[in-house]
Amino acid sequence: AHCFRVALNPGKPTSCQDTVDKTWHVVGSSWRNSQCMDCSCGGCCQSFMTPIGYPDDCVSEFDPEACEFKVHKKTDPSVACPIFTATG
Repeated sequence: AHCFRVALNPGKPTSCQDTVDKTWHVVGSSWRNSQCMDCSCGGCCQSFMTPIGYPDDCVSEFDPEACEFKVHKKTDPSVACPIFTATG
């Protein structure tokens, strides 16, 4: 998964700010931000896998509400496709 670290302010901080949403969180808590990153005060990691191997007659589309990619037939979005490989 794609991750990044965040340095806390020196001293004994009791809260930290999400770098994307600018929301404040208590040290020791965890949350998911609007870019589908699972975060704590120490950093964030991508919460989803990105499909890179699936049949040629299929397409991958990101669902931001579910924080996941859906892979379906190009001609019929109601038909799901198998994912052979993914990264993230």
